[in-house]
Amino acid sequence: MTMKTLKKMAFTSLLMVASMASAGLAMAEETIKVGVLHSLSGTMAISETTLKDTMLMLIEEQNKKGGVLGKKLEAVVVDPASNWPLFAEKARELVTKEGTDVIFGCWTSVSRKSVLPVIEELDSVLFYPVQYEGEESSKNVFYTGAAPNQQAIPAVDYLMNDIGVERWVLAGTDYVYPRTTNKILEAYLIAKGVDKKDIMINYTPFGHSDWQSIVSDIKKFGSAGKKTAVVSTINGDANVPFYKELGNQGISAEDIPVVAFSVGEEELSGLDTKPLVGHLAAWNYFMSVESDENEEFIEAWHKFIKDKKRVTNDPMEAHYIGFNMWVKAVEKAGTTDPKAVQEAMIGVAVPNLSGGFSAMMPNHHITKPVLIGEIQKDGQFDIVWETSGLVPGDAWSDFLPGSKDLISDWRAPMSCGNYNVKTKKCSGQNY
Repeated sequence: MTMKTLKKMAFTSLLMVASMASAGLAMAEETIKVGVLHSLSGTMAISETTLKDTMLMLIEEQNKKGGVLGKKLEAVVVDPASNWPLFAEKARELVTKEGTDVIFGCWTSVSRKSVLPVIEELDSVLFYPVQYEGEESSKNVFYTGAAPNQQAIPAVDYLMNDIGVERWVLAGTDYVYPRTTNKILEAYLIAKGVDKKDIMINYTPFGHSDWQSIVSDIKKFGSAGKKTAVVSTINGDANVPFYKELGNQGISAEDIPVVAFSVGEEELSGLDTKPLVGHLAAWNYFMSVESDENEEFIEAWHKFIKDKKRVTNDPMEAHYIGFNMWVKAVEKAGTTDPKAVQEAMIGVAVPNLSGGFSAMMPNHHITKPVLIGEIQKDGQFDIVWETSGLVPGDAWSDFLPGSKDLISDWRAPMSCGNYNVKTKKCSGQNY
């Protein structure tokens, strides 16, 4: 074999390798990467793992429809392990290393607050699917969970007007969401004429397990002759021992009802629910909702997860709404470019699972119904109250002095998340 022949063969091999690499690159470019940022380990895994599975199902279903803009979607899943600083690190990795065009993720507000500066710096997009304390509006975040006026305030109104509650225990996990929500609720209750001595506020750390003395204090507080209720912003796996201790101390829903903002079907699936029958939760969706959309969603979920006993819950619906809004906005913009999607999102409306449509408003919050559910023996909720229509999410509380004069509107020309209607000035992030 001559040297000339060897050189020719080597050159041909190089061309083949280059061609294969080029084909591989072209294939990679045909994939739209979707970041999934949920804790799969640690104290929040009890709630967040299901949201990861929900995203995988939604992506699979969309790919069966042909993907988006003629391209397949590819899920990039990371585990921030209930470690709040790690959320920021993983978010940066998803955008800069993995090349994701959008991120669906976070549960706790502290994890979202950790991710927020990264998302804003990189001008990416985050869909946040969990109820939260409000007091925030970012150009780069779309809030598909409930703001306080879509969950906490209606729940208190229900307890006050329908149950006749006069004394209030605001019990929460010690971080930003419970503290800010309870600050809003305390101001709201006082505005409604409730005396400060009739409000008890208590915070416990993540993963708290010894509830004996706290539940005993709640029991004592509720023995003053006035109807008492617990408004619970306890998050994660601490709910399991909390509810067990209520049962241990014989506190029934008739004595001191608990309305929870972070306990849904998924959390109840790990509990003996018999002692909890009659306690309440406020959400924007329950698995027991009767609608064609919900029936189809549950059927798809059971088929995907291969377990007919697996439940659905409110944050799953929020991801369902947010994902479908993102798809519609991408198709409207004709690109997955985050800046174009941010502009296209406002005004997008998609079906929710209650039988109506939820729309994305200029403040990056959505319209949602509000439901109060009563825990049943089977771990499901009987819907005992609901709003007559959809409630628009309010980014800034009307009951806090520093917030009541603020509005959010990300449309041009305002493009501001916190515009003060009195000073006529925009502060914070605006573009």
